[in-house]
Amino acid sequence: MAVKPLKITELALRDAHQSLLATRMKTEHMLPIAEKLDKVGYWSLEMWGGATFDSCIRFLNEDPWERVRALKKVMPNTPFQMLLRGQNLVGYRHYADDLAEKFVDLSCDAGIDVFRIFDALNDLRNIETTTKRVIKNGKHAQGAMSYTTSPVHTTQMFIDLGKRLEDMGCHSICIKDMAGLLGPYQAFELISSIKESVKIPIHLHCHTTSGFALMTITKAIEAGVDIVDTAISSLSMGTSHSPTETIVAALKGTDHDTGLDMDRLLEIQEYFAGIRKEYSAFESAFTGVDVNILKSQVPGGMISNLESQLKQQNAYDRLPEVLEELPKTRKDLGYPPLVTPTSQIVGTQAVLNVLMGRYKVISKETKALVEGNYGKLPGTLDPDLKAKVCGEEACITVRPADLLEPEWEKLKEEVKDKATKDEDVIIFALFPQVADKYLAKRGTPSDEVFKTVEAAPAPAKGAEPTNMFKVTVNGKSYDVQVDEMDGVAPAVATDTPTASAPAPSATPAPAATGGSGEAFPSPLSGSVWKIKCQVGQQVAAGDLLFILEAMKMETDVVAPRGGTIQSIGVKEGDAINAGDILLTIG
Repeated sequence: MAVKPLKITELALRDAHQSLLATRMKTEHMLPIAEKLDKVGYWSLEMWGGATFDSCIRFLNEDPWERVRALKKVMPNTPFQMLLRGQNLVGYRHYADDLAEKFVDLSCDAGIDVFRIFDALNDLRNIETTTKRVIKNGKHAQGAMSYTTSPVHTTQMFIDLGKRLEDMGCHSICIKDMAGLLGPYQAFELISSIKESVKIPIHLHCHTTSGFALMTITKAIEAGVDIVDTAISSLSMGTSHSPTETIVAALKGTDHDTGLDMDRLLEIQEYFAGIRKEYSAFESAFTGVDVNILKSQVPGGMISNLESQLKQQNAYDRLPEVLEELPKTRKDLGYPPLVTPTSQIVGTQAVLNVLMGRYKVISKETKALVEGNYGKLPGTLDPDLKAKVCGEEACITVRPADLLEPEWEKLKEEVKDKATKDEDVIIFALFPQVADKYLAKRGTPSDEVFKTVEAAPAPAKGAEPTNMFKVTVNGKSYDVQVDEMDGVAPAVATDTPTASAPAPSATPAPAATGGSGEAFPSPLSGSVWKIKCQVGQQVAAGDLLFILEAMKMETDVVAPRGGTIQSIGVKEGDAINAGDILLTIG
């Protein structure tokens, strides 16, 4: 066999912490190790895209664009790679072509060199615009196929996808196995077959969730794979990826020797082992191998976020039910591969089905998926679900973006008083629900911490009340003394949810009746994005009252009955728990 060194893409700064730590790693914890990462000799370092953009503005108060620039200053030699969702960019809907092109231009200017571009449905019409723009900017366009298994996904289908990606002008092809479903012998057959059809390099991305990954990489190397994704060992395994050091050591002295310096990798491993402790509050409970993933097909990057979503709904104990419901929901929706945004859409719909009854509430994104607004589904929709969403109307068959009006210039005008640069306009386009809040506090320390507060043992009868507490913040414990103010003993705040269980549907159930009308609670925890009613308004049953943002999806709340709105208990932007009173109707 000819000498063919295996190239490595390191995932520590993106998919590794997205999979294990709910995408919470801060730039300040990346910069100290960046210079050493730059000297390793990776083919590329994935450090942007995916959920990192969302997490920066939603949780970390960081400018995602500045993350790229700050790291590039200390890592000038290693190509930066991002994960781009085709026409979805890094958001959750399709965006007009002019906005997609602007996003690519700005990303190139910021310092991204390699764009891994995919469409969740493998509808290649949805990656045409971004792929052409990356090529026009002189950057590396890597076309990715979302690997999955189902009655409608065959080896030949993926071989055909590979050839079409090459014909589009892609510089390389990625087999993106986001849930760890690709077995070793299936990988050998698939990569060997694609190699016979295309001339461009093949890149393999496979999570360790099911336990397949190391065997799969071995057979992929035998089949001639050119590049593989790995994660430094202290951020590897579980729902993440195979350890970089293991692959490097296994291939040393062979025809596939990576040439990477093990001593340098061990220094990087030690650094991230320490940093990981800072994020213990966000650790996924999934730490080993679960072959049940072969059934649920939940991708590595989704599990920790799914756990977080259920905790927000005060329903973490129902995770097993959600994992059981997921494949059923996926089948109903025509077997979409589970990768962002379809993983969030299917996953959130499965959560809603478990908490509220099957399709009693359908998120806006699920409706859009059914209607064809995300592209062509691989399989056949459940006819009852299709009828419930579309009625007698036909689904969209054209490229979804062909139906979108240009939006860049219009949006730029709309937010000119808020956005200080074009990059801010992109933030408004992608995440309008949180953009205002983010820009108001950008650059300030994140206030998102997981904390518990324990009072000291109760004082003996007649003794002074204690003002000593043990506080745990992000996994670290502190003994805190709180002084009384003006003779008032301090109150102890906790993070324990106090909301009632969710109502059975997004038509809020009545909570109380009084002289001021009947009060109706929120069916979900989340935030109030839009209020579509006002006090004094006459409404009929089924009228739209609120749009909630919950679990990164939009859910309509409709009037439970006719009447007059007597009071509204929330305002736009409010964070709410399930059971909080939204309004009263008389």
